[in-house]
Amino acid sequence: MRCIGLVAGAAVGYHYRDYEPAPQSSRQPSSTSEIGGQRFIRWYTPRKMPEISFEDENGKTPTIPDFHGRVVLLNVWATWCAPCRKEMPSLDRLGAKRGGPDFEVVALSIDHDSALVRAFYLETDSKTLRSHFDRHGRASAAFGAFAVPTTLLIDRNGLEVGRALGEAE
Repeated sequence: MRCIGLVAGAAVGYHYRDYEPAPQSSRQPSSTSEIGGQRFIRWYTPRKMPEISFEDENGKTPTIPDFHGRVVLLNVWATWCAPCRKEMPSLDRLGAKRGGPDFEVVALSIDHDSALVRAFYLETDSKTLRSHFDRHGRASAAFGAFAVPTTLLIDRNGLEVGRALGEAE
């Protein structure tokens, strides 16, 4: 059993070897509130987002600055994650209701196989969610999203206002 734990620990360490957390002095205090039964952590001072890229359904590599001028709800998820699967229809409805030039839901999958995401969107009849991929986990690690689902709220200037961990409605 100890061998399995060592191998798992080494794999996680290797996967996140390039992740550098923010220096202690730049960590901002926060407040926590309940929104629709979900715990939301709001930063008193919005945090700068890393300019790391991920892939979209067209093979392009957007970064957070590419969404400048829009509020973004960035959801890090995976098709194998039951809570993620459960919340995706709600995110799709939010995109349908509020999405447009000022707001976008960005669903960032950490699945290695993009075909799984496309099949899931067909299965759930997703109307507004576009496919975004973080196959190697670099973007989610840079965003500090070490568990799925994690949802980040990003303001019009590309700063993280807050986040929710776990399934949200």
